[in-house]
Amino acid sequence: MMKHLHASVLKRTGMILGLVLMGGAVWQFGLRPSNAEAAQVVLPYDKAENVARGAELYAENCAVCHGAKLEGAPNWRQRDADGLLPAPPHDSSGHTWHHPDAILFAITKFGTEQVVGQGYQSNMPGFGDGLSDQDILDVLGYIKSTWPSRVIDTHNQINGS
Repeated sequence: MMKHLHASVLKRTGMILGLVLMGGAVWQFGLRPSNAEAAQVVLPYDKAENVARGAELYAENCAVCHGAKLEGAPNWRQRDADGLLPAPPHDSSGHTWHHPDAILFAITKFGTEQVVGQGYQSNMPGFGDGLSDQDILDVLGYIKSTWPSRVIDTHNQINGS
């Protein structure tokens, strides 16, 4: 039992450390939007037209890795043979909703490696060359629209709204 508890604590500590490092890297490498820019990064999860468009874009660009139902890759918490983490779920079982809109936008636009920096490696590419900023917002709005209301409320609090 102690071994299981120890592994659980280590896993949680690692996830928290990863979130802190990601936030710090976003700040350090200038990828953190200014307050004015962050205020403009608002996911249109409550706008039917944007959500419908986001669902189409998600199916075309994201579902191959993150799953058609936002379920993520199997064993997404365990590194693969290359030492990389598989694509996490974007439903409420994952950690997407733990990040504010501005960070979700930066990760999607620039890719995880560029956002985290410091040699971090990831399979998550940046989509800024293929998707417009509005496309990215619509995809993220679609994802958020699928979360239960309690998760949406928590995410809104994370965003300070």
